[in-house]
Amino acid sequence: MRLLKLVPDNTNIDFMRWRKLALALSLLVTLASIALVAVRGLNLGVDFVGGQQMRVSFAQAVPVDDLRARISRLGVGEATIQQLDGARQVNIRLPLPPGDEEAASRVASQVQGAIRAGYPGAQFDAVETVSGKVSEELYRTGALALALAMLGIAVYVWFRFEWQFGVGALATLAHDVAVTLGFFALTQLEFNLNVVAALLTIVGYSLNDTIVIYDRIRENLRRYRRMAIVPLLNLSLNETLSRTIVTSLSMMLALSALLLIGPDTIFGLTAAILLGIFVGTYSSIYISAPILVALGVSSDSFVPKTQPGAERVGPAGAADDASGARV
Repeated sequence: MRLLKLVPDNTNIDFMRWRKLALALSLLVTLASIALVAVRGLNLGVDFVGGQQMRVSFAQAVPVDDLRARISRLGVGEATIQQLDGARQVNIRLPLPPGDEEAASRVASQVQGAIRAGYPGAQFDAVETVSGKVSEELYRTGALALALAMLGIAVYVWFRFEWQFGVGALATLAHDVAVTLGFFALTQLEFNLNVVAALLTIVGYSLNDTIVIYDRIRENLRRYRRMAIVPLLNLSLNETLSRTIVTSLSMMLALSALLLIGPDTIFGLTAAILLGIFVGTYSSIYISAPILVALGVSSDSFVPKTQPGAERVGPAGAADDASGARV
């Protein structure tokens, strides 16, 4: 039985032909994402800003304005209401009341009683309360975890390869994280701890893809020492293209199904990972490799100057080494 191949063995795509345009576009999208986060901000969930969150399912469609007015009459603060599943399931967020946990419990009971009285059959799927101190700590530790993960990855790549590869990996990861944050600022989807976990997953996936490409580039740098850097990068990208496409496509198909029919509680996480894999696949090709050219990497950058012998020019070359053996 013949195996299906999404990418033919003789694929020879000139990725580097568009490297300058791709880098410029990536820089523009990254800056736009940062501007979106700065101007619009993120729709931080209860995990980060503190407060109370209730997920309520109704027997029939409920007008959001009517529900908001009913809660406002209780005097418990301004309610943020988001429809999750048509008009029958909503997410209600309330600020923390002054006082201790007992005061928060009283407010939650008051709201639940008012909703049940006004909408018979209403069911509370989840009720969460996070204090301001805990939310501030979660925000700080989440940001710190993300920053340390990216920094640690850059240092690891630096020592495993060369400093240019470390800078390339860090730039790739920063691009992927910035675009994902920009997406959440644009759509105003709730940004909670699930999304932080998704960002760490994106960092790990993007790093894995980048390391595979960088490892092949390093092998080809040793193998084809007289080959120009741009054709060598094209060769490396084409040699790893099948693995990149198959892995990314498999992940995206599974995540797409989860996004469409999965539970609403992980919608943000699924959307973030799906976008991150798509962006990470792009960046591993059009940022991690082209940035090496911008940083001055050439085919003989890491070859000791005293090493004798000439290697073959390219994959189709016929040069011999100094001992006369075919390379």
